[in-house]
Amino acid sequence: MTNNKPQARDISALSAALAKPRQEIEEAFVSVGSRLSEGAAMLNKLTRQFEALPAALQGEEVIEASSQLRAVARTALQLTEDFAKEKADLTRLVEVVSAANSPIGELRRTVKMIGIVSINARVTAAGIVGDNEDFEVFTTDISTLSDSARSTIHEFSQVYRQLVTEVAQAANQRDRFDAAHAHTLTELAHNLDETLEALDHQRQSAVESSAETGRVSRQIVGRIGSAVMALQVGDSTRQRLEHVEAGLDCLADILAGKPVDGATFDEAVGAEALTALSLLEQELLRATAADFAGEVGEAEQALQALASDAGTIMARSRNLYGDGDNEASALTVLSAQLRVATEILRDCEMERSKLEAVAAAVQQTVSILLGHVAAVQDIEANMRLVSLNAAVRCAQLGPRGASLTVIASQLRELTTETVVAAEAAMAQLDEASALAGAFGAAAGGDNAGQIGRLEQQANHAMTLLTRLDEGLSAAMESLNADGPKVIGLLQAAARGIDGQSRLAESMDDIAMQIAGLSSDAMPGEMAAELVPVLERLRKTYTMEAERQIHSRLFGGAVSAPVEEAADDMDLEALMF
Repeated sequence: MTNNKPQARDISALSAALAKPRQEIEEAFVSVGSRLSEGAAMLNKLTRQFEALPAALQGEEVIEASSQLRAVARTALQLTEDFAKEKADLTRLVEVVSAANSPIGELRRTVKMIGIVSINARVTAAGIVGDNEDFEVFTTDISTLSDSARSTIHEFSQVYRQLVTEVAQAANQRDRFDAAHAHTLTELAHNLDETLEALDHQRQSAVESSAETGRVSRQIVGRIGSAVMALQVGDSTRQRLEHVEAGLDCLADILAGKPVDGATFDEAVGAEALTALSLLEQELLRATAADFAGEVGEAEQALQALASDAGTIMARSRNLYGDGDNEASALTVLSAQLRVATEILRDCEMERSKLEAVAAAVQQTVSILLGHVAAVQDIEANMRLVSLNAAVRCAQLGPRGASLTVIASQLRELTTETVVAAEAAMAQLDEASALAGAFGAAAGGDNAGQIGRLEQQANHAMTLLTRLDEGLSAAMESLNADGPKVIGLLQAAARGIDGQSRLAESMDDIAMQIAGLSSDAMPGEMAAELVPVLERLRKTYTMEAERQIHSRLFGGAVSAPVEEAADDMDLEALMF
């Protein structure tokens, strides 16, 4: 025995000292388990979201949308060619309508000359005609036809000027459209092709990456299981410390003379109990400290590896799908391009409608001009009759009618010139009407419907892709919001384990103090009074390591093993 006999309060103090590391371990591991549980649940949700994306990217909706958008791109290129042809036709229309200005100007000059000749005819006739002579052809008929011709040509000119204005406005309008949308359809088609290629690449990468993602996901599941298993060291250490505390408390009661298991012990048995129990508890405590020091390092490594895997799978997801902030996914870019495409197609539709209206107006105006030409031809026919009548009357006058003969001849020449000029103008205007009919039919026919169908296809594809993009955006939003939290929780869990190994040193220190309670050798045979006490202590053990130490120290003074509850512990019960 030692010179300074330990007192019960000294034993109780050592038991109380063990409560501090036990409580620290319990609090630390409960906190770590809570963080692991929360982080694992969030990580599981994120991995499920991203594991579903490759299948969605390979789905029928994406394939259908991609097919439609490739059709949009092809048609957009065709529209570029159609618009270039329309521009050329419209330029030719302007040229043809402008070319009619010269014969129409000649027509106005001729009608003006007819008016002058009409005045000369009246003046000349008034000077040579007697009271009994009828020269109304010179004084009235020519003037009436001249006025009719002037009125008809004036209306003809006004309608023509209206036509020139309409065509010029259409050309200017097309120029403004071309300036605003120069190469936009071509760029749209090329951009769509490029983005669709990027989408195809992303889809392929997603499929290729899905296997690796699955592997990492399974690895993460394994890591979580390993971390949960490793965290059992906290609970097992807590239980083992409680067992050491119970043994010390039992020793303190024996030394204090209190009844233990209904029995009291004399001083000699108390000395044996001090030797036996101090040796038992210090070995149990040293084994607990050694196991804790080794296993707590494994737990920390498991949590750090889990945090690393979580960072890997999140980085992989960002690289594949974009980060939602700085880098747009192919779907996001495609949706934006489709919105632009829809606006451009709508502008094209409006431009086609305007062109159709211009074509109708040109044809209507030319139709009106044709009516005026018919009136000019009627006037020319009547003028020929009048000039013939004038020639007859002049022949009756003989030499007196020479001047009127000249006037009648001029009238016939000018009348012929009006018809020639009108027909020359109409040759140009007929071509204008044909041009207007051609591109008017193109603007208002299948091509116009094609633009409408194109917009419908683009809108339908955008609807399909928007749904998918919303799913991707939701996944990225979750990744950006929860990803840092997951990694933070797992890293915090690892940090919560870090430093726990120092508690093993505290346990070793207390074990040395327990060893100092007695330096006597273990008795060869235990006092009969101590056997039930040792048996009761053994029955409280939940770890095989504790039972082995007990058996090694006390041999056969044991009972049947108790159920090893901790070995089959519910992992979820441990975490929660």
